[in-house]
Amino acid sequence: MTTAPTSSAATAADPLALNDVDHVRFYVGNAKQAAFFYANTFGFCIDQVADLTTGSREEADYLLTQGNIRLLLTTPLNADHPAAEEIKLYGDGVKDIALTVDDAIVSYEAALRNGGESAGEPRVLKDEHGTVTVASIKTYGRVVHTFVSRTGKYDLDSVKKGGPFMPTFRKIDSPVNDYNRKNPCGLMFVDHCVGNVEEGKMNYWVQWYEDVMGFKMFKHFDDADISTEYSALMSKVMASGNHLIKMPINEPAEGKKKSQIQEYLEWHNMTPGCQHLALRTDDELASVAALRARGVDFLSLPDSYYELVWGRVNKILTDNGHEAVKEDHKKIRDLGILVDADDEGYLLQLFTKPLQDRPTLFFEIISRHGSQSFGKGNFKALFEALELEQERRGNL
Repeated sequence: MTTAPTSSAATAADPLALNDVDHVRFYVGNAKQAAFFYANTFGFCIDQVADLTTGSREEADYLLTQGNIRLLLTTPLNADHPAAEEIKLYGDGVKDIALTVDDAIVSYEAALRNGGESAGEPRVLKDEHGTVTVASIKTYGRVVHTFVSRTGKYDLDSVKKGGPFMPTFRKIDSPVNDYNRKNPCGLMFVDHCVGNVEEGKMNYWVQWYEDVMGFKMFKHFDDADISTEYSALMSKVMASGNHLIKMPINEPAEGKKKSQIQEYLEWHNMTPGCQHLALRTDDELASVAALRARGVDFLSLPDSYYELVWGRVNKILTDNGHEAVKEDHKKIRDLGILVDADDEGYLLQLFTKPLQDRPTLFFEIISRHGSQSFGKGNFKALFEALELEQERRGNL
């Protein structure tokens, strides 16, 4: 049931202290079918469901879990549900990057005082097991941030251990879950969430994250960093105070042809949105091999990439007193993984192709070995691979 919320003054000095990515909610056309796609291809467990059988009359929700990643797939059950219109306009994609806080009401009120706009007033979802308090604000385009605070059996530690997610949800199991537990893909948590915004609006949203959410600039890339002969983009990475939550913001830059950001916008009804989720693993080679075996489509790189990358990466590592890349170089090449380094260490990363028919949302699989950057040295090779895919789609 839902009860009227009450605000608490007993919160931390920083009302917007963000503890974790609570979950990422997707609006999808058919949550049951989408759940099996993400379970079978990316190794998520279909953990809990809220639908007609549990008393949810307006929407069906499937909770997928892997490590500390929680994806919530939502499908409308009637034409009046807001997801129905959004799915028509944008297709399947990210609606909500929800953030765990100490007190959702206090965080929501602080964000409004800072200039945020409400997307959903506070609600307290309550039963005999505890409470989940939620309140939402609008960010770029279709995306919202929901502040989530939890008590009782719904607290975050319990949820991480497989406990109940929210009232009306029930645990489910299926053979795919058993298979995924025995054959893990090794994805651990959300490393960062990337947003695409219109040309000229990146700095607006950078300022918004600073003013409303208390984020700070973490990295900055301009069109000299991220460009090819044909296209370019600019990006600024915003991070929460503890650097736990990172939100890169991209905008298209002028080029001879159409950038991947502009392609995203045109196939997303010219509306900003979440372009990709980066999912962290401790073992890039094992995760990518497992995902490829399950049929995940990744971007392809030319062989020439590997003729140049080792000299560049190992020089950066040696110059900064770090050991060379320890993973097997041939396996990295065979799996098509990208490698980059900075003064703190190196990273391995690989990007999927779009996860649905519209060329919009995709995933990045990333492992970090000291480096806290985003693969700047790979931008040119990555863009060239993306441009090849754009050309195949007729969108370059």
